Amino acid sequence: MSNMIDIARTALLQPANLQDHHLDQVMDQLLAASIDAADIYFQNSRLESWVLEDGIIKEGAYNIEQGVGVRAISGEKTGFAYTDEIELPSLLEAGRTARAIARSGGRGSVRVRGVMPERYYYEPINPLATLTETEKVELLHKLDAEARRQDPRVTQVIASLVAAHDVVLIVRSDGHLSGDVRPLVRCNVHVIVEHDGKREQGFSGGGARRPRAHAAPGGTGDARTHDRGLGTRLRRRRRGAAGRGQEPRGSPRPEQRGPGPVVLLHGDVSPGGSL
Repeated sequence: MSNMIDIARTALLQPANLQDHHLDQVMDQLLAASIDAADIYFQNSRLESWVLEDGIIKEGAYNIEQGVGVRAISGEKTGFAYTDEIELPSLLEAGRTARAIARSGGRGSVRVRGVMPERYYYEPINPLATLTETEKVELLHKLDAEARRQDPRVTQVIASLVAAHDVVLIVRSDGHLSGDVRPLVRCNVHVIVEHDGKREQGFSGGGARRPRAHAAPGGTGDARTHDRGLGTRLRRRRRGAAGRGQEPRGSPRPEQRGPGPVVLLHGDVSPGGSL
């Protein structure tokens, strides 16, 4: 498995050409007179989402957020500052601000313009890059087709695919350096069924901190297996709903849980709840 700290250094420090001596420079500035401890927190977050509704891609989004937070502690006083710019001048200014807040006796947050032992809980992969854009759209179309194939009473299908990738690097004043890479993928399907004048909804989904190919229940990397797994759960939900002729739409009932991370919700599920 790749070293988390090396990955974090490459993603967060290398683009700004920041070296260890630059981090030491910021930390030396923070640890001036009367400052007991300090840390610097780097983070880069990327989020991508696709939503297919009735065979058409209705939504697509890609968002990047990054920045640095600086904390200085003096006795019981704490000063915070942060900047969106990962570069040395902004880091130094954030450090001066956090130190000033801590030393002044106040407590606040100011926006500046402008190696611990590792525990591996998941592979440090980037799920946004495990499938091409064409493959992502094809996967959503397969989910749509599978849901309709299993039950002709389906009138509407909303399928979504979301992936997130967070990279974190923490520099502490005691000399320790920590890094983490957090991938997350989720795939959801929401269907509406109409039968004999009645309308019911069903929802199924799965998520994991693994590549996109393993997002849906089944985890084999085979998209068709995932399609069928989601479709089968939805079919069970729909058949049960369609047979409850006297039961009011949306009446509350306990959840049914499938294997792994899948949750089948009884009653109404708003489209916004499918993400």
